[in-house]
Amino acid sequence: MLLEKEEKFILYWQENRLKEKKSFKQYVKGLSVGLGISLAIIIIIASGWYQRANMVVNTKLSALVFLIALVGIVVFMGWLYKNYKWEMAEQQYLELLAKKKKFEKQQ
Repeated sequence: MLLEKEEKFILYWQENRLKEKKSFKQYVKGLSVGLGISLAIIIIIASGWYQRANMVVNTKLSALVFLIALVGIVVFMGWLYKNYKWEMAEQQYLELLAKKKKFEKQQ
């Protein structure tokens, strides 16, 4: 037997699964994670914590390439987080449907 919370989730996900897949809100949450990672990279490089990496960045790496790499990290993390959250909700939905069908078969 499903709990009331699980029944509500099934009804919600049936109505909103396609809308959630295209949701911009989840993408923005992922962007914040990507920005955090990019900020950590910038802080590590600016602080001079790892001297050899600092020398390589200053001699071989173009600032434009570095900026493009950081933007790529941010965009990829946004996309990855959005897809991950949607897949987890979809998996939960499918598991609850299977549980509901199994329970209905038993009765």
